Order: sequence, then structure tokens, then C-alpha cells
Amino acid sequence: MSSQVLSVHPDSRMTDHKRNAPIGLFDSGVGGLSVYNHLAEQLPAERYVYYADTLHVPYGNRDSSDIEALTLAAVTWLYEQGCKLIVIACNSASAHALDAARRHYPQLPIVGLVPALKPAVLASQSGHVAVLATKATLNGTLLNKVINEVAIPYQTTVTKYFDPMLVPWVEAGMPKNSETAACLREQVRNFADNQVDYLVLGCTHYPFFKAFLQAEIDKQQLSMQIVDSGQAIAARVQSLLVEHELLAKPIDDNSQPNNLPLTFYASKYDAFLIVLVQQLVGVDRQVYYLR
Repeated sequence: MSSQVLSVHPDSRMTDHKRNAPIGLFDSGVGGLSVYNHLAEQLPAERYVYYADTLHVPYGNRDSSDIEALTLAAVTWLYEQGCKLIVIACNSASAHALDAARRHYPQLPIVGLVPALKPAVLASQSGHVAVLATKATLNGTLLNKVINEVAIPYQTTVTKYFDPMLVPWVEAGMPKNSETAACLREQVRNFADNQVDYLVLGCTHYPFFKAFLQAEIDKQQLSMQIVDSGQAIAARVQSLLVEHELLAKPIDDNSQPNNLPLTFYASKYDAFLIVLVQQLVGVDRQVYYLR
């Protein structure tokens, strides 16, 4: 009986190793978990490493050079963890550091965020949309490029809204009896009075209070839609993984710690953070802290 020797080319082993590498996500805090939720739903076979720079949250009030330095440090850390693709899941960091990150790591697919203003403008019937975001995002080139190239030609008014307390409110678990919640309810009424028909959530923290906004819109019976960019980002990540032949193969055994869908790291210890992460992603996850 003849025998057959099967050989495995080294390139195939390397490809499998890359396919099984995790996707990295970075945000100044927990907001990027809203992007993770979209990714986990669309790409359930992938593993994810999340880095929250809670020592320096929020980024939205910082100057451009500071944001760039902090973002590059985070991207470098995720790269050193062996991530095959990195999502800068922070609008402020994307607005001020995406190009720099891509220059530093040209071999690495890096996805940034821009508020979903374009689909809102194209769908608006009133010709007036609002973008809720941090100061850094509202002043950044990514958003203003879309305003100049899409909103202005379509004669759509874009109202920029910034409240420095929104990110801390999310980080605190979004208590509904807080002053921030009251201000947000009031702002929804102001938008309606000014015929705003689309609210664009331009910060990854903000989709976590989407249900809060929707409840207020329904209560007042307003003709107003809410959009965020999470689903589009997940589709972009999937497209890049296919393009670079990096889609993970399904894992049969999820009982081992290394196969957890999400590993969460934070730069500053906070006992409440564990509770908050579990609340936002809906299941138990292992949380590690970087000192």
C-alpha cells in the first residue's frame, strides 16, 4: 500500500496565525464598547482586545498634540499585543491621530471613526441635522470635511452640540436623575423646536444613551431619528479582514481563557469599571488593569 506525505507550507501556518490574532480596539474610556457590540454581532468568531485609557479620559477636551501622543501610545501597545487590525474606537482620537497612526504602522489595517453625518444629511427631510460630539471631534478635520463636501452642497444646516458632562455621565453609569440627564432632555426639546429631524451620535460613548434619547423622542411624539456609525464600522472591518485574508476561523472550544471574545484592559484601576463593562456589554468579561 502506498503512503502519502502531507506537507504544510510555512506561509499557510503564518496565515493561520494571523487569522487567529485578535482585533484591537482603543478608546479613552468605555465608549468604544458600543463599537465592540456591533463587531461582536457581525464577527462572532473574532477575538478582541480592548484598551481603555481611563487614566486620561476624556480626550474631547484635550489639545490635538496631546490626543495624538496618547493615541499613538495606545496603538503601539495594541500592536505589541499582536493585533491584526486596530479600530480607533474614539471619535476624538480618530479626528486628531488617525493619519499619524497609519503613518507609524503602514503595514497594519487601522480603522477610524467619523460621525455618521453623511447618511443623516441624505435622509433629512427638514434640512436640519444635529451632531452630538466632543469638542475635539466637532473641531476636527474629518467631520468638517463631510460638512463641506456633503451638507453644504445639499443645503443642510448642521448644528454642533457639545456637553462636556456627557462622557463622564456614561462612565458613571448614566443615572437618570442627574443634572446631565435633565439637560439632555431639554436639548432634545430644543432640537425639535428648531426642526432637527436627525440626531447624529458623534462619540462612541453616546450610543449607550440612545435608548434614553429614543424614550424622550417617543414621549414627545417627535419626528426625529437617531444614527450612529457603529454598524458601518463593523462592515468596514469585515471588508478589510476579507481583503487581507484575515478573517478568523470558527473556534470550537470557547472554554479556555485565551478564547474569550473580549479581553478588557484599562490604564487606571476603578472598582466600578468592572460593573460598568459588564453592564454595557451584557455579559461577564475578564478585566485586566495596566498600571
